[in-house]
Amino acid sequence: MKHKDIVIVGAGISGAVLAERYASIGKSVLIIEKRNHIGGNCYDYIDENGILVSKYGAHLFHTNFEEVWEYVNRFSEWYDWEHKVLARVDDKTVPIPVNITTVNTLFGTNIQSEQEMKEWLDANRLPIEEPKNGEEAVLNKVGEVLYEKMFKHYTKKQWDKFPSELDASVLNRIPVRFNYDDRYFSDKYQALPKEGYTALFANLLNNPNIEVLLETDYFDIKDQLSGYEKLFYTGPIDRFFTFKDKLEYRSINFHYETVDQEYFQENSVINYPGMEVGFTRIVEFKHFGNQKSKKTTIAKEYTVDQGEPYYPVPNPRNQEIYQKYRAEAEKLTDVHFVGRLANYKYFNMDQAFKNALDLFEELQHASNKIQEKDLVR
Repeated sequence: MKHKDIVIVGAGISGAVLAERYASIGKSVLIIEKRNHIGGNCYDYIDENGILVSKYGAHLFHTNFEEVWEYVNRFSEWYDWEHKVLARVDDKTVPIPVNITTVNTLFGTNIQSEQEMKEWLDANRLPIEEPKNGEEAVLNKVGEVLYEKMFKHYTKKQWDKFPSELDASVLNRIPVRFNYDDRYFSDKYQALPKEGYTALFANLLNNPNIEVLLETDYFDIKDQLSGYEKLFYTGPIDRFFTFKDKLEYRSINFHYETVDQEYFQENSVINYPGMEVGFTRIVEFKHFGNQKSKKTTIAKEYTVDQGEPYYPVPNPRNQEIYQKYRAEAEKLTDVHFVGRLANYKYFNMDQAFKNALDLFEELQHASNKIQEKDLVR
């Protein structure tokens, strides 16, 4: 195997950004990817209906980080997309996050102002100063009735754990609006790549200094690798240390269907918080980018324990195991753990981009300092 300066395990956001950055300063880079494609979970493709479909679920880009927005615009053109999510609750359809319309629709109230919305929430929420788990986090935000209708069972389906079994941070991520704003995100920049995410990753990796090995498991060839300056690992951290204690991850089964009609549902994403169906949501990809086709493609999402790891499961037991692995990782020289699975932490897409960019800058700064000291000597 040819010598490379930088070895990267995984061709998702973290791996692709680090590869691009190091290749841009003249380093030779090898990316090892066990799947048959680049892009990680962001991978998308044109299906048999001529629709751009995300293989691993919808990915919505949003950010307030100026440096991230500037960076991604170097590798793709983007179109504005303010993502909205609806939920089927009882026999009604309501926007998520919870806003004035959600409450008025579900409870027959006539809230018309932010002040009235705050008063309604204050009258219904259970004030908990420092929520210890996900259930307390939601009760503190919206109270018992909305918790039961929209969060309790959805969380169970998504995580196979009730909110009380999860860290408060999992449910604290969910916003609550005091107005009519029905956008899922409120970031300054909200957009999707015009040609899709796979094209974005292809542009990131379009450098003669970068070699990508697909359908290759790092652990099958790691003994053939030597002489590199740095190794970046983006996979599950427990697998790197041969599963001494296995961390929990949630995976997703995607059931894709072609529907012989123009549209299946009125929105790109509709959640199903109740227990009347086993799936968590239905995504209709045709809505993204106003795509045209006589038929439509939908995906029902079922979260499961087995399969490709998507989400770390943050609870005290897993955090304790992760901290042990992190201590082991810090003993290694020039091996860096980056990304959602390697850091056992949920990252939004923009956070994953920023995390990789920041790591590159941090390591380059340290390298330059060492070189300066060597010159002084």
